[in-house]
Amino acid sequence: MKHINLSFAACGFLGIYHLGAASALCNHGRNLLKDVKACAGASAGSLVASVLLTAPQKIEECNKFTYDFAEEIRRQSFGALTPGYDFMARLRSGVESILPTNAHELAHGRLHVSITNTRTRRNCLVSSFPSREDLVKVLLASSFLPIYAGLKPVEYKGQRWVDGGFTNSLPVLPVGRTVTISPFSGRLDISPQDKGRLHFYVSITNQEVLLSVANLVRLNRALFPPSRRTMESLYRRGFDDTSRFLVKENWFE
Repeated sequence: MKHINLSFAACGFLGIYHLGAASALCNHGRNLLKDVKACAGASAGSLVASVLLTAPQKIEECNKFTYDFAEEIRRQSFGALTPGYDFMARLRSGVESILPTNAHELAHGRLHVSITNTRTRRNCLVSSFPSREDLVKVLLASSFLPIYAGLKPVEYKGQRWVDGGFTNSLPVLPVGRTVTISPFSGRLDISPQDKGRLHFYVSITNQEVLLSVANLVRLNRALFPPSRRTMESLYRRGFDDTSRFLVKENWFE
């Protein structure tokens, strides 16, 4: 029996790539999913990991929410930073509508969410969810980017927490093989593979990515969502990159 984990990188609105990857896993990776013991993630990656574990049938619903959320952000004068716009309230509404009532039970011990403590600046991987509200709070904490998403960090267990991407943007679990997934080109199992003469990699909070113009463009798009057509292309890229990985590893069906 193989022990496989899936880890989805922090990536903001590029999380649509993760949804494409998740869709490919559900459609063509059932042989792999049978061996998956746990899923991990940071920020948008943790949101997709939670859906894959607790409500994989709602991936299409997640796509719609992501496209609508991105369109709403694009309509704001200053994006998510527009005064009066409540980014976290909008995100919570999406999480609440998609996660099933027993999501915390399905995720308990199998979902590992990366969050950052504001006081100690240390990372914590949370995998215990006594209630659905605990799960929702941890997912929101992992997605809270200060100033961009608001001024008040998420409170959880008497402490304040922010985006897990600051301290561990791509969690690798200690037992078994962790399959890494990221919309940024780099030394990862599933990611876009940019072509170029020079290949210089940088490690950013546990994610080894290619230093390239294309990745800088992706970083901008993570915070300032691109057009619907571009996001649909990112979804398809995630689906195709994952399908190629499944073929390479003899998991495709």
